[in-house]
Amino acid sequence: MAGPRVVIIGAGVVGAALADEISARGWTEVTVVDQGPLPATGGSSSHAPGLVFQTNPSKTMTELARYTVEKFCSLDVDGEPCFLQVGGLEVATTPERLTELHRRHGWITAWGIESRLLSADECVERHPLVNRDRVLGGLLVPTDGLAKAVLAVEAQIRRATERGVNFLARHEVLDVLHTDGEVTGVLTDQGEIPADIVVCCAGIWGPRIARMVGMNLPLTPLAHQLAWTGPVPALAGQTEEAVRPILRHQDADLYYRDRFDGIGIGSYGHRPMPISADDILSVDEADTMPSVLKFTEEDFADAWTETQSLLPATAEAKVEEGINGLFSFTTDGYPLLGESPDVKGFWVAEAVWVTHSAGVGRAVAEWLVDGYCSSFDLHECDVNRFEPHQLSPEYVLARDCQNFVEVYDILHPLQPSGKPRPIRTSPFHARQREHGAVFLEANGWERPQWYEANAGLVEGRSIPTPNDWAARYWSPIVGAEAQATRETVAMYDMTALKRLEVTGPGAADFLERLVTSKVAKSVGSVTYTLLLDHDGGIRSDITVARLARDVFQVGANGNLDLDWFTRHLPADGTVQVRDITSGTCCIGLWGPLARKVLQPLTDEDFSGDGLKYFRAQRAHIGSVPVTAMRLSYVGELGWELYTTADLGQKLWDTLWAAAQPLGGVIAGRGAFNSLRLEKGYRSFGTDMTYEHDPYEAGVGFAVKLDKDDFIGKAALERRKADVRRKLTCLTIEDPRAVVMGKEPVYDGDRPVGYVTSAAYGYTIGKGIAYAWLPTESAVPGATLHIGYFDQRVEAVVAEEPLFDPTMSRLRG
Repeated sequence: MAGPRVVIIGAGVVGAALADEISARGWTEVTVVDQGPLPATGGSSSHAPGLVFQTNPSKTMTELARYTVEKFCSLDVDGEPCFLQVGGLEVATTPERLTELHRRHGWITAWGIESRLLSADECVERHPLVNRDRVLGGLLVPTDGLAKAVLAVEAQIRRATERGVNFLARHEVLDVLHTDGEVTGVLTDQGEIPADIVVCCAGIWGPRIARMVGMNLPLTPLAHQLAWTGPVPALAGQTEEAVRPILRHQDADLYYRDRFDGIGIGSYGHRPMPISADDILSVDEADTMPSVLKFTEEDFADAWTETQSLLPATAEAKVEEGINGLFSFTTDGYPLLGESPDVKGFWVAEAVWVTHSAGVGRAVAEWLVDGYCSSFDLHECDVNRFEPHQLSPEYVLARDCQNFVEVYDILHPLQPSGKPRPIRTSPFHARQREHGAVFLEANGWERPQWYEANAGLVEGRSIPTPNDWAARYWSPIVGAEAQATRETVAMYDMTALKRLEVTGPGAADFLERLVTSKVAKSVGSVTYTLLLDHDGGIRSDITVARLARDVFQVGANGNLDLDWFTRHLPADGTVQVRDITSGTCCIGLWGPLARKVLQPLTDEDFSGDGLKYFRAQRAHIGSVPVTAMRLSYVGELGWELYTTADLGQKLWDTLWAAAQPLGGVIAGRGAFNSLRLEKGYRSFGTDMTYEHDPYEAGVGFAVKLDKDDFIGKAALERRKADVRRKLTCLTIEDPRAVVMGKEPVYDGDRPVGYVTSAAYGYTIGKGIAYAWLPTESAVPGATLHIGYFDQRVEAVVAEEPLFDPTMSRLRG
C-alpha cells in the first residue's frame, strides 16, 4: 500500500532514517523537504563528529543507539562504509571517575551490550597516544565507533528513493497548513505540498517549525566546540581514517577521534552558548553552513591544554580548524518524539543526535504505521511528557543549558535538578520547612525526602548505614520514619501525584474502554487498574474512584496519562477530562493508629465496615471538606485525604494536632519508597513500562479479560500464555549493600537481567531489589548476584510481598 500522504521536514540523519524506515514498511507516498542541498543539508548532521557511544543510563537510549550501530554497519555508498567500528574507550583520570566507569559498565551489561573494564596499561595498549601517567583505567565497548553521518544520509536517501520517496532539496518551509485541528499540507517557497501527516525532523530549527502549528517545543540549540589538529607527528603515515577507538575524557568534558594523521577534539567544558532557532542563519546567508558558528578560541584554551596533557603527542601539533557547532538540547536530555496534542497529523522527531538517529527513525516509523512502537519503550521520549511549567521559556533555557554543562558529569540517581527552583510547592510547604524537610524534586514539585525534625526518632533504633553511593541524599532519619509509620501513624505529602477528573454522561463507558478492570461500579468504589497500548504493553497503572454517577477521579502517573485520555475522548462531547492536580492536594495518613487520629475529627464512619478497603467517601475532617480514599501504598491502614489547595494547610494542621499525642510523625519519600517495596507495589516508569505486559509485571490481577473490549485486550489474550520474563523480588542480607537501580543481575557469570527499584527494608531488616529476570532464573530461593560498581552482591529470589502477605494490616 502507498499509505497516507506524508511530508517529512528535514533531510538530515533523522529525516533520512525515517524516510527509509517508513518506506520499508510500505508507506511510499512520502516527500522529504529540506532548505539545504542534499545530502549535506547544513544542519547538525552535516558537521557532526560522528562519535557513537552506546552506554547510557536509559535502556531505551542504549537500544536506539544499538540499532543505529547495527544499521549503519550495513550501509555503504558505492563501497564506502557508513560506520567505522573502531570501538569506544572512556578513560578515568580520577578515582571518582574510575568508580563511575564500573557503574557505566553495569548499565551497558544490563542492557545486553558487550563491554570490558580495562587497566591503565590496557587503555594505553588500545590508544597509544594516551599518557599512562594520567589514566587509572577505562571502559571499552567494542561495537562503538564513528558514524559518517553525511554518508549515512546519502545511503538512506538512496534506499528510500528506490521505493518511491521524493526528496526535494532547496525547499524552505514557510508554513505547516492545518484546518480544524488537522494537518493539510506544507507551504514551501516553491509551492504547497498536500499532506495527511507532517513529521518535523528539522533539528535545530524544530522550535520554529513547531510554532507554525502552535506547538511549544522545549528545545534549545547550543554551540559545542569541535576542533581539528593538523598533522600529529606520532600519526605520520596513517592512511586509514580511524584506527584507534573513539576516546572520551569525561573528567575534563572532552572527547577525541582519529582523522587520518590528525585528531578531532570535542569539548563540553566551555560556557553554554545558546542561540534561538529564529536567529540561525539561512543556508545562503551562512559562511560554511547554518549549524556552524565561528570558533571562539578563548573558550577552547583549557581544552587544548588538557588535551596536550592527556595526549602528549598533540603538543607537537597545532589546532588548525575549529567550529562552534549547533546541537539540540532538551530539558531532561531525551529526544522529543510524537504527535502534537492539538493538531492531528503533526509529528515531531526532534533533539536526536546521530548516535540514536536510525533507532529513532525505526521507532517513529513503527509508531506511525502500526499505531504504536513495538521495538522500543518510548515513554521517556514522548513529546507530551511535559508539565506546563516545563514548557516556559525561562525553564527550557535554564535546564537545557544545565544539561549541556552536565553532559559528562557523574550524576547520582537522586541528585536534585538545578535552577529554576522552587517551582511547585504544595500547601504544606511552609509546615514542611518548619520541620526541616530535605527537599528533592518531582515534576517540579518540592517533595520532602525526610525531615530533620525527626532526628530524635533515630535514637535507640537499628538503622544500618548503606554504602557511600547509596548514602548520598540519605539519612538514618529515613529508616526511623519508615519504622515509625509501621509503629504508630505518619503523614505523607502525596500532592505531587497527578490527579485527573473525568466527568460527563459518557464517562463510565469511556473509562471502561481504556482500562483493564471494571470501574463502572457503585459510587464510592476505588479500582486499581491499568492503561494498555494496542500491543498489550503497560502505558500506566492508575486508580479510578467513582465519586458520583458521572464523576470519576483518576490517580495518574503524569502528563502522558492526560494526553492518552484526551486523545481518546469521544467526538460527541459526552466526556470531559480535566487536570485537577494544581487546585488540589493530598495527605496520606497511614499506620496502625491512623483510625485513632481520624475518627475523632469527623462525624462520618471510618471504621472497617464504615469505609472498606478500596472505597471512597466525602467527609469533613474538622472544618475541612475532603475526599477520603481507603488505600495505601505503604501497606498500612489509612487513607488518602484530598482537599482543595486553599484548605490544604488547615487539613495538615488538623491532622498533625491529632496525631502528635499518639506519637505520630510526618515522613518523606525515602521512607515511602522503602515501605512500598516491602509490600511489592510497582512504580510505573521504573518497575514497568510500555515494553512490559501485566502478567510479566506481576499485575495481572488488575486485568479482567471477562469484561467488554478494552484497548490491548486482544494482544493480552495472546501474550498471557507466553510469559518468558518476570519482575522479581530479590533480598540482600548485607545491610551496606544497598543498590540503586539499573544494575545487572547475574546467574553465575551470565548476566540475565537488571534491577529496577531498590531500597533497604527497615521493617524486614534486609535490602530489597526488584529486577527483570527470565522465568527460569526467577525461582524463589535461588541465589543470584547483582553487579554493583566493582562488587558482586549476593541476592536471593523471594516470595512477595515481603511484609504482611495476608493484608491484615491494610484491611484492619
